[in-house]
Amino acid sequence: MVPAVSLTAFNGLKLLGRGKVRDIYEVGDDLLIVATDRLSAFDVVLPTPIPDKGKVLTQLSLFWFEKLKGIVPSHVLSAANFSGTLAPYAADLEGRAMLVQKTAPIPIECVVRGYLSGSGWKDYQKTGSVCGIALPSGLMDASKLPEPIFTPSTKATSGHDENVSFAETESRIGAALAARLRDVSIEIYGRAAEFAAARGIIIADTKFEFGLANGELIWIDEALTPDSSRFWPANVYQPGRAQLSFDKQYVRDHLEHIGWNKQPPGPELPADVVAGTRAKYREAYERLTGHPLD
Repeated sequence: MVPAVSLTAFNGLKLLGRGKVRDIYEVGDDLLIVATDRLSAFDVVLPTPIPDKGKVLTQLSLFWFEKLKGIVPSHVLSAANFSGTLAPYAADLEGRAMLVQKTAPIPIECVVRGYLSGSGWKDYQKTGSVCGIALPSGLMDASKLPEPIFTPSTKATSGHDENVSFAETESRIGAALAARLRDVSIEIYGRAAEFAAARGIIIADTKFEFGLANGELIWIDEALTPDSSRFWPANVYQPGRAQLSFDKQYVRDHLEHIGWNKQPPGPELPADVVAGTRAKYREAYERLTGHPLD
């Protein structure tokens, strides 16, 4: 198995921050986003990385950014030409990094749901709606919705994001921008879900982030990856129960089995869980793009 990358350190580059997965550097007027192989579960970064995970996230994002650029432009400037100050680190950056333009990030997570799951399912059980959107009665866990819905959330610096209504979104960022985010997000989801369905993958829900640059809406961060979306294999989909998935299922199942209290520090993962998780990430990439990661 290829070595995993848990942390990056590039002398001469200004580190702006480390997220749960990505390390962000400043390169002149641009940003360098490096997807490591770190993995978080239940909002805790685990000590065991998943080889190839960062490359899957980067390469799949690039695939979607390019495929759907007719809807909205992305922040990507380059993902192949690491020259100049980046030349000494080109081998480390290859496949897992993107040079992107800076934007003013919009402080809203743009979540689109085509199926009822996760926090949406919990909300529906309590209220019969999701983020204030009334839904038909009698839906089950993982039911397909009559049409995709836009259920924004606030971006939390730590812990879980908080679901908010569309009216609250309008009050935070303005009605015109809120409507633009909703319409663009639903269009991206619809196009991507149709494409994935033809390849045996259900995109149950996903989240997008956007920024503004010179007044233009720009798609930023990642795009329709197993970290930002729920991918379910269509051939075994059945509403009314938990679904198999192409993401951290092996990890979550293991952590529940061992009774971890979901507080840091997280436990080390055994080799079989690492291998199973790596295989699922790679399979999602290969099914969607039509070619292997390597």
